[in-house]
Amino acid sequence: MSANDLKGFSLIGASRGSIGGAVFHGVNPATGESLQPIYHSAGAQEIDEAVQLAAAASADLARRSGTERAALLRAIAEELENARADFERLVPLETALPTARAGGELGRTTGQLRLFADLVEEGSWIDARIDHADPQRQPLPKPDLRSLLRPIGPVVVFGASNFPLAFSVAGGDTASALAAGCPVIVKAHPAHPATSERAGLAITAAVARCGFPAGTFSLLFDAGHEAGAALVRHPLVRAVAFTGSTAGGRALMDLAATRAQPIPVFAEMGSINPVFVLPAALVARTDAIANQLHASVLQGVGQFCTSPGLIVIPAGPAGDDLRDRLRDRFAASTAAAMLTAGIAQRHAEGAAQLGRRDGVMVLVAPAQAAGTAQPNLFETDAERFIADVMLQEEVFGPTSLIVRVRDDAQMRELAAALPGQLTATLLADTDDEIAAAALIETLTNVAGRVLMNGVPTGVEVSAAMVHGGPYPASSDARSTSVGTAAIERFARRVCYQNLPDALLPAALQEANPLRILRLVDGARALR
Repeated sequence: MSANDLKGFSLIGASRGSIGGAVFHGVNPATGESLQPIYHSAGAQEIDEAVQLAAAASADLARRSGTERAALLRAIAEELENARADFERLVPLETALPTARAGGELGRTTGQLRLFADLVEEGSWIDARIDHADPQRQPLPKPDLRSLLRPIGPVVVFGASNFPLAFSVAGGDTASALAAGCPVIVKAHPAHPATSERAGLAITAAVARCGFPAGTFSLLFDAGHEAGAALVRHPLVRAVAFTGSTAGGRALMDLAATRAQPIPVFAEMGSINPVFVLPAALVARTDAIANQLHASVLQGVGQFCTSPGLIVIPAGPAGDDLRDRLRDRFAASTAAAMLTAGIAQRHAEGAAQLGRRDGVMVLVAPAQAAGTAQPNLFETDAERFIADVMLQEEVFGPTSLIVRVRDDAQMRELAAALPGQLTATLLADTDDEIAAAALIETLTNVAGRVLMNGVPTGVEVSAAMVHGGPYPASSDARSTSVGTAAIERFARRVCYQNLPDALLPAALQEANPLRILRLVDGARALR
C-alpha cells in the first residue's frame, strides 16, 4: 500500500500503518473546531516495524557518500517547497499561527536542510585524524592510528509543538541525523498531525526519489505518550532528540537511562532567557528598550523557547521608568490564541502561581480566557528571586518577571545563581563595558548563547550557532540543536589501528581521495 493511500495512518517507511491504536484529531486552537481526518495512534507492531526497518537501513546509510546524503537533503527541501500551499493552509488551521509564519518557517526548514547538505558534501565534519606509525620509537613502537566520526544508528525525533515545521518532522533534528547517516523515526506532535503528515510525505517522496532504503524515515502518530516511550525503550534505537518541556525531556532522559543499554537523549527544554539591562543603556534608551523587550516577550504569543521570561533592571528612578513603560505596553496588549488549549491552560496556571509567590508584585495580570493568552508582568527583588527557586522556573507564554538589583555586584550574584539557560542577553552601552565584561564571564557558565543589544527570540541557523545550555536548558550542555554542529550529536568516534590502507574508510586513506581537511600528525592539512 502506498504511503499516499490512507490519510491519518503512520508512515512506516514506504507503507502506511493500520487501524488498532487510539484515535485523535487535530484541533483549530482559534475556534476549537475538530479537524479531519482522524489519526490513528501507532501500536506496538507498527513501532517495532518502523525501528526494524530503520535498523536494517543503518548500514546502507552509513556507507552512503556525503554527496549522496546531500542529494537526499536537497530533495527533501524541494519536496517541502512543492508543498508550500499545503503548509500555508494547514499550519494556521492547526496552530493559529499566521500564514506568514508558515512561509517563514518553511524557508528556515529548507534552508537548514541545504546547509547540512553543503556540510556533508564537503565532508570535513567527520573530523578525520591520522597519527602515522613510528616503528623506531623507543621504548615501544608507535602504531598507526586513524579515527573519524561515524553515524550512531537509528534516531528517534520528537516533534515540537511550537515550531510545526522547523523543529518538527523535517526540522533540524531530522536534518542533522539524516546528514550524519542515521535513519530517523519521528514521533509526530499530536497538536499538528496534518502538517506533520504532509511533511512526512515529502520526506518519503525524497527517499524514494533518491533510491535510499525505505527504513531511512518513518513517521508515527500517537495521541499520548505510549508510542514515544516504546520508541525510547526499543533496543535498536541509538539516540533520541526532543524539544519541549523540562518535565517531558527529563522523563525521556530517565527512561533512556533505565534501558539495559542506556542511550543519549538530546533534549532542549526549559529556559527563562534572562535579559540584563545595564545602567548606561537604561538611561540612554529607555523607550527603545521597552519596545524591544515587549515585542520579544509577545512574539509568537510568547511560545518561543527563547522568550525573555526574566528582565533584570537596576533599582532607582531610571529603572522605575522602564518598569512603568513595560507595564503600560503589557497592559495595552490583547489576547491571542495559543498553540493548544492545554498550553494556554498551563500558561494561565503558571502565571497565577507566579503572582501568588511571596514578595512578587503583580504589575499586569489580566483574566485569561480559555485557549488564549494575555501578557502578564510581575516584579520582585534580587534577594527574593535568588532565594525562591520557583521564581526561576519557565512560564511558557507571554509572561515575564522583572527583578530589581541594587548594583552591578548584585546583578552578577543573580546571574551566578541562575539555572542553565539557552540564552542570556545584555543591553549595554559603551559606558557599561566594564560591568558587561564581568557579567559576560559569569553568564558563559550559565547559558549556551550570550548576546548583546538584541533579543534572544531569533535563532540563526549557521555553523557557529549554539542552541542548548546547561541543564535544565538542555540535557547535554556540550551539544546544540541548531546549526551545523548539531550533526555531532548523532555520530561517534571510531579508531582504526594498523589497518591496511585498502581496508580503511576513504576519509582515512593515505591519498585522501575525498580531498577533505584532516588532522595529520597534529597539523590540519588537505593531505
